[in-house]
Amino acid sequence: MANENGKDLQSLEEVTVRFAGDSGDGMQLTGTQFSNTTALVGNDLSTLPDYPAEIRAPAGTLYGVSGFQLHFSSNDIHTPGDNPDVLVAMNPAALKINLKDVKPHGTIIVNKDAFEPKALAQAGFAVNPLEDDTLSGFKVHQVPITSLTQNSLEDSGLTTKEITRSKNFFALGLMYWLYNRPIEPTLKWINEKFGKLPAIADANTKVLKAGYYFGDQTEIFSTRYAVKKAELPEGTYKSISGNEATAIGLVAAAKIANVPLFLGSYPITPASDILHYLSGYKNYNVTTLQAEDEIAGIASAIGASFGGSLAITTTSGPGVALKTEAIGLAVMTELPLVIVNVQRGGPSTGLPTKTEQADLLQAIYGRNGEAPIAVIAASTPTDCFDMAIEACRIAVKYMTPVMLLTDGYIANGAEPWRIPKIEELPKFEVKYRTDTANFQPYGRDENNARPWVRPGTPGLEHRIGGLEKANLTGNVNYEPDNHDMMCRLREEKVLNIANDIPSLDVVGDVDADLLVLGWGGTYGTITESVNKLRKKGYKVAQAHLKYLYPMPKNTEEVLKKYKKVLIPEINLGQLAKILKSEFLVPVESFNKMRGLPLRSDELQECIIEMLGGDNGK
Repeated sequence: MANENGKDLQSLEEVTVRFAGDSGDGMQLTGTQFSNTTALVGNDLSTLPDYPAEIRAPAGTLYGVSGFQLHFSSNDIHTPGDNPDVLVAMNPAALKINLKDVKPHGTIIVNKDAFEPKALAQAGFAVNPLEDDTLSGFKVHQVPITSLTQNSLEDSGLTTKEITRSKNFFALGLMYWLYNRPIEPTLKWINEKFGKLPAIADANTKVLKAGYYFGDQTEIFSTRYAVKKAELPEGTYKSISGNEATAIGLVAAAKIANVPLFLGSYPITPASDILHYLSGYKNYNVTTLQAEDEIAGIASAIGASFGGSLAITTTSGPGVALKTEAIGLAVMTELPLVIVNVQRGGPSTGLPTKTEQADLLQAIYGRNGEAPIAVIAASTPTDCFDMAIEACRIAVKYMTPVMLLTDGYIANGAEPWRIPKIEELPKFEVKYRTDTANFQPYGRDENNARPWVRPGTPGLEHRIGGLEKANLTGNVNYEPDNHDMMCRLREEKVLNIANDIPSLDVVGDVDADLLVLGWGGTYGTITESVNKLRKKGYKVAQAHLKYLYPMPKNTEEVLKKYKKVLIPEINLGQLAKILKSEFLVPVESFNKMRGLPLRSDELQECIIEMLGGDNGK
């Protein structure tokens, strides 16, 4: 099919695009704008931002490369794609790092102006890859993006540096043309973002249009592509990241419970965005404190909880390590507290901008003494909204700390979110104790939870602290039998949460021999893998744990229904270890720790092998 300029318009079901360049090339902005526009067009999408760990890596170096991958489709999708169909490489280093991932016969668009001797040497190219057979087997389009940007702005009055910084908008405009995306949403965003800098706004507008019309007029591209709108459930949608969804979920929970929200936090990658988002909701009775360190962050949250606020602290694995003693304090005082752990690669500083899910054992067991807390996990960016509300519900109902596990992939990744209606949100309420009759600070209700009393409530004065409490009175108590009793009561309270959570659901073939069981951000990869294999005739089932401590009451029953159980994790087998010790079931592990989501093609190979190859169909 040819369009008005005589070029072919080819229809595609799905495309995976990766933008890559120097950390100063604006690849995250470019990818985000392309994602937002794609969401407005109505495609289903999933994204994977990939940030360099170095804050100010030297320009043009391999470790300074920043990337953004987007998978969009006319069908329901679950992952940002294993390999890109299209790579946009803004410099040699970006090409060097990402070339191995591009699909065979895929498309590579390079900024050929950047392939000069110094940049080639920094990237480790002895010979210009545009001039030898390095890129044979790919469809390569050499576009002089830098010089075309400069030509567009030669009369702008901007400095050379300011002009060069706009080149990402040229690449964005070109990709909008190539994939039949409208440029109007980004033009509107430019005017809003740079409204106080009219020269910059005008420059970015010109360059965006220049990139778009270059695609239309050049002979380099003979085909453009269209991806039809996906058939999503009716509603109002927005593209949302996991961190933003978590923040909005926390605000929604506080409004549902009609209590003030307090966040005490210390910035840490990749959790800092939750603090940034929540700081913008002051008009919703949200208070945010950027503390001087992790310990102060959680200590302030515990104090806010004692004062009657819905208290949150956000962090990543290294921060949880620092907060550990204070989490024990919250266990001892039996105050509601939500700890959001956006997991990253470890140990120590590890891979601060990369994803991992290796904090499960830390979350469940990582405290001194018998200090049980509830642990739940979100599975997708949009699920972060629901699980944030659920963490708050459990915390206030059972007067206990709750750890919500997300990870760098789903926290920074984005997907379309159907904005729920108020009546669709779960209902729960907070009841502060005001009645003085028969008041006992550590008396318990039907959920084994002690009363929540705001300081200053007449007649309900009481003490809390980190020393063992006497049953009922809460006085400091060192008696052996009392300590044994209180440890058991606190554990019983947390374990009773299992009576208040959904059963573990299984989807897939009822006669399957193999169950693929996951948790956290592996959901998308597992779902895509299982769906593809079932379409090919393989018998396989899938389940996903959102509640990790305590687990759903039917977990053991589900596990023992299947001859084989496979557990994919971005760690060395932590959930597998727990299940083996808890239920004495033989499970197999699929473990990769590369700072990236699990790949669907690799997981499918593992499943097929466990099913006996082609005979497993």
